[in-house]
Amino acid sequence: MAFEQVIGQREVQQRLTQMVSEGRLPHAIMLCGPQGCGKKALAIGFAQMLLARTANDEAMLRKLEHPDLHFTYPTIKLPSMGSDHKPVSDDFAKEWHELVMGGPYFTMTEWLEQMGGENQQAIITAGESDELVRKLSLKSSQGGYKISLVWLPERMNTECANKILKLLEEPPSQTVFIMVSEEPDRLLETIRSRVQRIDVKRIADYDVHKALVEKRGLTENMAQRITRMANGNWLKALQMLSTDSENELFLDMFQSLMRLAYQRKVKDLKTWSERMAAMGRERQKRFLEYFLRLVRENFMYNFQQPDLCYMTQREEDFARNFARFINEANVLPITDLANVAIRDIGQNANAKIVFFDFALQMIVLLIQK
Repeated sequence: MAFEQVIGQREVQQRLTQMVSEGRLPHAIMLCGPQGCGKKALAIGFAQMLLARTANDEAMLRKLEHPDLHFTYPTIKLPSMGSDHKPVSDDFAKEWHELVMGGPYFTMTEWLEQMGGENQQAIITAGESDELVRKLSLKSSQGGYKISLVWLPERMNTECANKILKLLEEPPSQTVFIMVSEEPDRLLETIRSRVQRIDVKRIADYDVHKALVEKRGLTENMAQRITRMANGNWLKALQMLSTDSENELFLDMFQSLMRLAYQRKVKDLKTWSERMAAMGRERQKRFLEYFLRLVRENFMYNFQQPDLCYMTQREEDFARNFARFINEANVLPITDLANVAIRDIGQNANAKIVFFDFALQMIVLLIQK
């Protein structure tokens, strides 16, 4: 049962299994790696392996309802909550269970939508650390380990992080912490020093391709195209399979931006920036990441090396006429511009100002030869 939902990553699975078989299991590990590499799936699989002692355990673990498995994840504050209430994971236990039972590969945006707060910034509050202290102080329900699985610990606020640090310094009996992080550098150094870090690499193309054919029923040709574009990110592969994928919207916004910037239509660019500002911050960041990918692909398209390009048919159709505008003179400044916008959006800057400035600078950058 353990690791059955993990795509690839056999090396990490083997390392985790070996820790247990050799009696070298640390009280806290942290799986780190890029989005879509399967860290959360590995963490859940490892927790299932540690807790599965009896048939009854396995039955509960299949439903992710084992009493000794405690999930911690970023949450939001709903309007219905009192002013003094600090949101905790248990407030959204039903929503979490529904999402994770659909598969361990999902994004923060999907989680925000599940909670009903796409435009909010999800965090792990001090209330959550208080709950963990309470839960982990109790004896194991089934007589084995107690597992605290923390998704995105970098989203802990300062008060929560300090309380978690104390738990890590003096872990309760038979407790194992499994953290899943995409930005470990944002964590307190004192926390990072108390966990055993395991870096998870992108998924091998072979494993992505195999899963697309065997789990999703794709043809070899379609699986090959999606595998190349996914670049080791199973979330991207799933996104490209989705019929209502936001990539279509992002491509339309990308094309619109480039056309309006080339034509110097400032008034229309202002309208474009207002459309972008109306999206949630997580979606805005995803658009900018999509923007960076298409800039890179159009730059590579100029080299007339199809094996180096990873685009959908629609993206390639647009690149055929547009790619010449992304060249040696402007590819780095355009990349820098998008990265600055990602930083500013992440720091809660005014989105209308960020995207209007972004659009105006594109006018200048597109004419560089």
